[in-house]
Order: sequence, then C-alpha cells, then structure tokens
Amino acid sequence: MDDAFWTPLRPLPEDLVWPRPVDPAGVEGPTMGQARGPGWRRANTGRYVPADTVRTLEQTLLETACRLKEGEAMTGWAALRWRGAAYFDGRAADGEPRPVSLIRWSGTRNVAGSGVFHHRCQLAPYDTELVSCLRCTSTARAVFDEMRFAPSLRQAVVALDMTAAAELISVRQLAEYADRRNAWTGVPQVREAVGLASDTSRSPQESRLRLVWLLDAGLAEPLCNVPVFDLRGNLLGVPDLLDPAVGLVVEYDGWHHKARRQHRRDVAREHRFREHGLEYAAVVGGDLRDRGLVVARLLAAHRRARLTPPNARAWTLTPPPWWQTPEPLDVRLRRERPLPSRAA
Repeated sequence: MDDAFWTPLRPLPEDLVWPRPVDPAGVEGPTMGQARGPGWRRANTGRYVPADTVRTLEQTLLETACRLKEGEAMTGWAALRWRGAAYFDGRAADGEPRPVSLIRWSGTRNVAGSGVFHHRCQLAPYDTELVSCLRCTSTARAVFDEMRFAPSLRQAVVALDMTAAAELISVRQLAEYADRRNAWTGVPQVREAVGLASDTSRSPQESRLRLVWLLDAGLAEPLCNVPVFDLRGNLLGVPDLLDPAVGLVVEYDGWHHKARRQHRRDVAREHRFREHGLEYAAVVGGDLRDRGLVVARLLAAHRRARLTPPNARAWTLTPPPWWQTPEPLDVRLRRERPLPSRAA
C-alpha cells in the first residue's frame, strides 16, 4: 500500500460541537423557546446543538455519548474511532450504519437515543477512562468487545488488525487481556481471531486478503509488509504479503492504484520483484467478493513461484546497514502504553 493513502490513525476533528442543555438565560445553551425553533436540533435527551451542525461520524458519537456517567461507557468500534482508529467507519459489511455500542453495569439508567445498542455486562473501573471528554472503555476492552460480538471470525480479525495498525494495541497485548476473561461471551472467537491477527497489516482489505490466503487457499502464513532488498542492499519494495519459502509476492491494489502515477509505480515495482526472482500476483478492488477467484489466483501464483530455480533468487530480507528497522509494536506499546491492571 502506498504510504500516502495509509492513514490508520487520525486526530479528532477540531470543529466538534458539544451538545448543550436548555439555559433559561440563553447563555450556555438555547432557551426553551429557541430549542423548539428551527435554529437548534435535539442531540440527546435534554441537550441540543445548532441546527447547522454537520453530523460527521465523530459528531454523532459525541452527541450519543456526551451524557455517560460512572458505570457507563462507549465501547467497541465507536470507542476505537473516538480514539482515532480511522478504519472503524461505523458501517456494516453491507454498508448500513452500525449502532453505537454503550456498555453499562446492571442497574444503571438507559441512555436514550436511536442508533444505540446497550450491553449489560461487567465493567470494572480500571476498564474505563475519559477520552477527549467522553467516557470510553479502555482500548483493550473496546477491541475485545468489538471482536467477541463480531458477526464473523474474519471481521473479528480485521478489528484487531486495524486497532494494531492505529498503534493502539498489539496482538499479544489483546491476547493477554482475553486470557483473563475465560467465561465471557464470545471469548472463543476472540482467541481464534488472535491466532490469525497481525500487528503489521495496513488496511482492512489487506487483512481480508491475508485471511483468504490462510483460510481458503490453505497456504503457509505470509509475512506482512516486510521490506525486501536486492543483494546489493537496495530496497525492492515492501509487499503486502510475502511467502519467503517460495518467493511469492501478493499485493492488494485498491481504488487509488487506478491513478496513472500510482499505476506506473505499481508496474515498476512488479518489474523489480520479477527481475530479482520473485513471483508476483495482484488482487484488485472487488476481487475479494469472489473468494474462489482469489484462491485460484493465489494457488496459480504459488505453483509458478515453486518452479523458480533457486539460483534465480536475487533478493533478501536481511536489511543493509543503512536501513533502520522499526521497533516491534508490542515492545514499544508495552513501554509507552501498558495495559491497565486490575489494581489501577
């Protein structure tokens, strides 16, 4: 994936409008008469925003969760998006809007609003925190809830991959979190998804392609986004998926690859890989809807790669001295953002 289009973490918009309660003086919020007029719209029970406030995804989350109190929190995809995880767009696989998940301990009040789904389950104090003034579950709890209630194993894997892409949690950290919750609903799916997840996937479609590779084509687990060099130490590219045993590169080409400049880069990259003894295959937007097509393409490319003579291999994964290998995500997050403990 081209780095210019890889934006897994984005800051909150600066133009969010905090919903205001009715103010008889009309200073801190609308008067009752103004609230009933065309200049304001109801955002939540007893709270209003100016009628011209744009309903972006983040604004919708703010309006939904602005009244949450102790014992209540936003969780799942909504909490992850509020933390900046850009690939959580609030849409289901069919494109329909997903409800905002709010979690509350039994006995707390209902939070009114359409497009909201309430979970009644345990919510410990160490698993909640204020994030930009909204009460959210911790990152670990948010992605844990997203995975255990996901409608499929593959969607659970994508959720963890994209949280790791945003550098909010590592696969190993989530595994440790799930290991402490044996009897919870959906834990078997979470644990199976952890075994298929990756810290280095760069997009949801790339993750889905990797799952077709593993679950449908039955190929060995690939490396994701590792740099490949020629024998002189020059960078050949950073392929989406790589099978180093046979020398197979597979790329997912999304919509932006149709642009002329990007297409020229793609052709040049494919030429470099092939020139140095790597077999190459590409999957384009829309192909993933036909898993049989993708499986056939992967298996055919894998067969061709196995026929490449060993002496034709002119590439290596060993970086040259000038290359700066980034610190693994798990190592860095354990130092910078350790998971909350029960004693916190």
